[in-house]
Amino acid sequence: MKDGLRFTETNSADDSKGRTWGLEGDLFWFMAGGAFAFVMVLLVCFSALKMSLFTSLILAVVPLALCAIYIFVFRQGKPAGYDMDCLDYWLNGSGFSPEFQRQPKHPLNYEAAKN
Repeated sequence: MKDGLRFTETNSADDSKGRTWGLEGDLFWFMAGGAFAFVMVLLVCFSALKMSLFTSLILAVVPLALCAIYIFVFRQGKPAGYDMDCLDYWLNGSGFSPEFQRQPKHPLNYEAAKN
């Protein structure tokens, strides 16, 4: 007879990677990298290249905007690997599914299938 407590391994803590500032998992680091690139481009353009502040701000917003677009369009709230699946689809087309753009309107219409 066992007198100790029975411990059962559960995976309840493994479901979430956490949130930082509303961003899931490690997406905070993408935004931090975009902010760092924003500051560096702003400093280089405004200080080293002597551009106007407005022009420097417009150029500096580009990396921050690209990071934000990547996060909120391809990563936030999407399943794991969604961004790579989209890239693969755009580069290679659909995998094993039929190409609907190349299908004839009627399956017995052979003339349309040849074109």
